[in-house]
Amino acid sequence: MPVYLDCAATSPLDPQVLEICTRYLQQDFGNAGSRTHPQGAAARQAVEHARDQVAAVTGCARGDVVFTSGATESNNIALLGLAEEGIRSGKRHLVSTAIEHRAVIEPLEALARRGFALTLVPPSRGGLVEPDTVLDAVRKDTLLVSVMHVNNETGVQQPISRLADRLADTPVYFHTDAAQGFAKELESLRHPGIDLISISAHKICGPKGAGALIVRRRGAVRPPLNPLFFGGGQERGLRPGTLPVALIAALGEAAELWSRDADRRWQCGIAFRQALLDGLAPLAPVVHGDLDLAAPFILNISIPGFDSETVMELWRDLVSVSSGAACSSHLYTCSHVLSAMGVAAGPSAGAIRFSWCHLSEMPDTAAMVRALVKAREPRRAPGSG
Repeated sequence: MPVYLDCAATSPLDPQVLEICTRYLQQDFGNAGSRTHPQGAAARQAVEHARDQVAAVTGCARGDVVFTSGATESNNIALLGLAEEGIRSGKRHLVSTAIEHRAVIEPLEALARRGFALTLVPPSRGGLVEPDTVLDAVRKDTLLVSVMHVNNETGVQQPISRLADRLADTPVYFHTDAAQGFAKELESLRHPGIDLISISAHKICGPKGAGALIVRRRGAVRPPLNPLFFGGGQERGLRPGTLPVALIAALGEAAELWSRDADRRWQCGIAFRQALLDGLAPLAPVVHGDLDLAAPFILNISIPGFDSETVMELWRDLVSVSSGAACSSHLYTCSHVLSAMGVAAGPSAGAIRFSWCHLSEMPDTAAMVRALVKAREPRRAPGSG
């Protein structure tokens, strides 16, 4: 099998997380809403323990953690859930960035179709959205600012702490999609000025289908979110439905394991990235995104003379990578992130994203180089020579 380096799409399941997940699938499988018997009590205890584990990563109160199916659902609850407040207050202006994940951009576009005004702030050529640029877009009628934590295509970490500092004393709500950075970079997500944080388990070696929305209180008041669907009243009515105890317990375990070892994994990620760049150096790769600002788990490059589909085909037996965000790579269109950064259409169409975690192996970069060098060699005509 090729070496798997597409962890930004989904990461492998940590063995310790699998053990927890299996326990609550096979042994303590009760419904967390059943309070009349030991099986239900054990399930409820697992959910609340996971709530504490997730809360510890972001420095919030346990009651601020709302479990969801993942960051996409969390983003939708955070953004669409504020619509009624915007209509009530007359604040119908939204600020975000041109490099957000589609799970943020599309809910914002849905609000724009409902009469909200939307400003998407461009990044620098290095992939950073400057705080002043964001704040210059804020108006008196701005309801929400949404800026991602770590970009899913370039790995560039956005200055959300600096933004939170400057938005904290305003009535503007601040949301961040932290799918790629949760439990990996800890300090910025603990800023009390971030009102809403979206996370996914499967980006931190947990299972698919579990995530959370942090709904942090300002003083004693939480952001006035309205649910998107109804029935059962679970998770303070924001996310009704029977709780997937096994997935939630696994999310909690993954969050604790990653955050507990975050510093070492960060340093290992830096070493992995450098080894990858050194190994591919003969191909003269062009890096997209400022590596000095990037979390060391994502690398986006173009190989001069090759489009991404050709590269992935030539590396098919060596390494599993992607041409961008997994949710949109099937469209075979140029990345909206790289386009917003000013990357020309040619290099953008040739972009390859590597992404890894502490469980990843280094691929055979020498073989990867040989595969592309051989493809560059001119083919002799039949019978020549």
